[in-house]
Amino acid sequence: MRIRALAERSRRPTPATQVGRGRRRYHEPVQDGTGGASGVHGAESSATDRELVARMMAGEQDALAHAYRQYGGVVFGVCRRVLRDENLAEDVTQEVFVSLWQHPERFDACRGSLRSWLGLLAHRRSVDRVRAETSRARGEARAESPMLVTDDADDRVTATWLSGRVREALAKLPIEQREAVERAYYDGRSYRQVAADLAVPEGTIKSRMRIALAKLDVLLRDELTDQDAPAWT
Repeated sequence: MRIRALAERSRRPTPATQVGRGRRRYHEPVQDGTGGASGVHGAESSATDRELVARMMAGEQDALAHAYRQYGGVVFGVCRRVLRDENLAEDVTQEVFVSLWQHPERFDACRGSLRSWLGLLAHRRSVDRVRAETSRARGEARAESPMLVTDDADDRVTATWLSGRVREALAKLPIEQREAVERAYYDGRSYRQVAADLAVPEGTIKSRMRIALAKLDVLLRDELTDQDAPAWT
């Protein structure tokens, strides 16, 4: 589903603002009959947000098109500031509104406006895209670099052995501590992201991480003794 095309089909084009010279155009908020912006503040804005989300939950595509016309420029602006790339920003803007369409129930009007929630979602998706693009670029650079031939098999075996020891130590942690460590270190998630993933306060995640790392330090110190280490160490 191309959200922008849906918005353009569902309503005649509204005045738009140019996003950079020669770039794509994103609509400003639609004007109502009194000449003011259709988006209102306070309780009326909250009620409008709830109505939009309720309509999307009922499967009304016009509601999604209205949300795009109202907030598409805001979302695109956030994405462009983070990504610094017009094409990537447009892709992530599309992702944000597809996510809104697929999961409108995730919006909670009691915690803020739809505009703010979409802006936060746009920022998170953009940061994730930056990380993905950085990882992809590094992978391509490694693939293009000449492979170094080495006979130092001992180093590779030792690294594999140590990785296995770390995973064995992780398996001994309580599940809530293990999940926090794995998401932070293996998935590259921040404290805030781990907290959001596990639906717990950020402070709780930090506490779990401190306790888990202290336990791992003890476990690995016990594991890496002379009698347990491979003969080549």
